[in-house]
Amino acid sequence: MDLYLRQVALVAYDLEPAIDQLEAMFGTPICFRDDGVAKFGLKNALAAIGSQFIEIVSPTQKGTTAERYLEKRKGDGGYMLIFQCPDKTTQDACETNAANQRVRVAWERPEVDGRIMQLHPADTGGTFLEIDHHQPFEPEGLWPPAGTNWQKHINIQHATGITGAEIQSPDPAKLAERWAAIMDIELRDGFRGPVLPLANGEIRFVDAVGNRGEGLTAIDIHTPVRAPVLFAARNAGLKITDNSLEWCGVVLNLV
Repeated sequence: MDLYLRQVALVAYDLEPAIDQLEAMFGTPICFRDDGVAKFGLKNALAAIGSQFIEIVSPTQKGTTAERYLEKRKGDGGYMLIFQCPDKTTQDACETNAANQRVRVAWERPEVDGRIMQLHPADTGGTFLEIDHHQPFEPEGLWPPAGTNWQKHINIQHATGITGAEIQSPDPAKLAERWAAIMDIELRDGFRGPVLPLANGEIRFVDAVGNRGEGLTAIDIHTPVRAPVLFAARNAGLKITDNSLEWCGVVLNLV
C-alpha cells in the first residue's frame, strides 16, 4: 500500500515552551491550533516541516488519555504517528487487517471528504497509529488536520521534511510484524531491527532501552544545515550530539 507519514504527534506537560523551542531550532512557526481537541481535554499546536507536521498536544484537565500517557511514559514523549492513504478502499483494507490482528479502532470521525481512523495504542504497541484519507489525495498538499493556511508557514531553510521515526519495544520483531500486517507492507531488515518502508520514509522498530517502556522515541528530520539547529538547541539547554538532539522527550535525528 502507498502510505505516507504525514504527521507526528508528541505529548507534553507544557505546550508553549516546547513549541517555542521547535520554532527556535527550525524556524517553523505555529501553523494551526485545533480548537476541536478541547473536547478531549487537550490543547495543541502544529508546525509544518515541509509538507509534513509535528503536532504537540498537552492535557488541560485530569483523566485524559494524554495525561495517562505522560504518566506511563514518565514524561514528555512520542504519542502518535499519522499516515495518509490514497482512498477509502485502502483505509478500509487497513481496518480489516487491523481487526484480523485484534487491533481495535480507538476513535474515528467521518468527514465530508474522508475519514480519520485511530487505532488503539494498547493494541499497537504504546503508540497511536492513525490512518486517514482525504479527497482529493494530495500527499504534499491538502491536509485538513492542519487547517487551510499552513503552506504560508513553511520554512525549508533548516528542515525540509520528516523522513522516519523509531519505536522501541521489548519485542520489536513482533511489533513490526503487527504494523506491517495492518498496512500490508513488507518489512525489510535494518541495522538495529525491522524497518517498515513507506512512500516517503520509514518506521524503525528497535529494542527498548531505559525505563520508559514501549513507544515512539525518535524522529528523523531532513536538515540541510545542522549547525544553526544545534546551536539553537544548545542555547535552549537541550542535550545535543553532532547529528541529533533531545527535545520534548524524543531524539531528533538530523539527517
